[in-house]
Amino acid sequence: MRSLVVLFVGISFVLSCDRTAPPEALDPVPEARQLKWHDLEFYAFVHFNMNTFTDMEWGTGGESPDLFNPTELDCRQWARVAKEAGMKGIILTAKHHDGFCLWPSAFTEHSVKNAPWKNGEGDVVQELADACEEYGLKLGLYLSPWDRNHADYGTDVYLEYFRNQLTELMTNYGEIFEVWFDGANGGTGWYGGANEERRVDRKTYYDWPNTRQIVRDLQPDAVMFSDAGPGVRWVGNEAGWAGETNWSMLRRDEFYPGSPNYKDLTSGHEDGTHWVPAEVDVSIRPGWYYHRSEDHKVKSVKQLVDIYYHSIGRNASFLLNFPVDQRGLIHERDVEQLMKMVEVIRNDLETDLARSVAVEADQVRGGSRTYAGPKAVDGNPETYWATDDGVLTASLTLDFGKEITFNRFLAREYIPLGQRVREFSIEVWLDGNWKEISRQTTIGSKRILRFDNVSSRKLRFTVLDARACPLISTVEVYHAPKLLEPPTMHRDKQGYVSLEAHDSGLEIYYTTDGSAPSESSEQFVESFPVKAKEEVRAIVYDPASGASSEVNSVSYDVCKDLWKVIEPDPRKDFTGQA
Repeated sequence: MRSLVVLFVGISFVLSCDRTAPPEALDPVPEARQLKWHDLEFYAFVHFNMNTFTDMEWGTGGESPDLFNPTELDCRQWARVAKEAGMKGIILTAKHHDGFCLWPSAFTEHSVKNAPWKNGEGDVVQELADACEEYGLKLGLYLSPWDRNHADYGTDVYLEYFRNQLTELMTNYGEIFEVWFDGANGGTGWYGGANEERRVDRKTYYDWPNTRQIVRDLQPDAVMFSDAGPGVRWVGNEAGWAGETNWSMLRRDEFYPGSPNYKDLTSGHEDGTHWVPAEVDVSIRPGWYYHRSEDHKVKSVKQLVDIYYHSIGRNASFLLNFPVDQRGLIHERDVEQLMKMVEVIRNDLETDLARSVAVEADQVRGGSRTYAGPKAVDGNPETYWATDDGVLTASLTLDFGKEITFNRFLAREYIPLGQRVREFSIEVWLDGNWKEISRQTTIGSKRILRFDNVSSRKLRFTVLDARACPLISTVEVYHAPKLLEPPTMHRDKQGYVSLEAHDSGLEIYYTTDGSAPSESSEQFVESFPVKAKEEVRAIVYDPASGASSEVNSVSYDVCKDLWKVIEPDPRKDFTGQA
């Protein structure tokens, strides 16, 4: 009987702990469609349209539909590449500023229905919709508000046309996850042969509340992108990075597509009135559209990895653009670099060293196990560590049980109840003391920190300041391998070559006799002279793992230091004859 009483008391105690009132939401909070968008994180942009065939970035609008004629268009290749890279969707430029439509719009002749491709019977949007469905990807569509082809652009007649086309796209191609409205609006154009400059009030001309309502009525789960959202905002640059401080909130009514105060979009607003998270849009090449001259300018693996950490790792999404070529395919070089980047990220974040380790929180909401420290390392994004209301500073201490080495730290807030953390730090236990290794600001949906290798048995994560009691759903720790990219080479005007690795703690070995470099070759310590014609070959080597990079090879000619300027003989002509 006594044992039953003890059991009853124990159960009552657990139940009383678990009845702790949950935290209240801190406005603004994300809508359901925005939460679905946050889960996507990484998806593709495809710029493929008339500009692909004119070698331009912005067409004038006067291009003939006869120019659009891809030879091997394969949207299934686009979808296959995206799927293999772990992307969750594809956004297509259905109509860019030149006004050419990739679907057979009933409202214009300036579309694929008058192109030689498939004898005018093709529909790129439909082919991509089918490919996305086959590969389990989301479909998004870019529809330029500006139209340099349409004769009535700048009048109410065009606004009706624009809305008719938006209705077509929102009606005929299944579920759309994102609708992209560009901020470029108004300027010179063909405009049905007028060939003039037309300016519009970008804030009022499109009557955005009623135009957006078309999307809301026909695609209720779609988020809308622009400087002002309302679902997703531009990050304020096309270089591939969000601010280290990045709030998902925005004073939304201060913005519209093409807003002059776009620099605020990089960090958002702590006092934002609406939830409008940032999307980092960046091209894998210098241009958004395909140019053969840029085949050798595809971003390096290091550049792409940095963009990943500066977008997804800074509370934003990563929208990576592929300039599909004139065949209608993602170029082989683009695919190669994408897959190399994906492999690096997968290796970086392969094994979570914090999963289910011993965790102690110095403050827990109501003392309840429901909100205890271990909820941050249980692998479930729907559970979280929380503090009492009004407690804005608190720590989690992770004890790994033994000394381990790590160089990545990942944290997530429980954003359905709002973004809260203003500042946090991470420390490691070294020589009997806590040593701070990083101090940062916002977290949001996801924050990933990179730092040099550190070895410790314990890590302490401290929220230093917050808008309300912090809610931390995830804490993860990783030991990423070194980035073994081939070293970069540079020769100065005096003929001295310098080599550089892309990560710390690595060694560089090189040869100048044409042989393959290895760890037995000459180790690079300082710049060395290469003044005559000579080939330098070099690798990066990781002494910890014994692994090495691919070889970088550069053939140098005679350096400028050895050039000799010979004055021409005025008595001879350019052929050398007297």
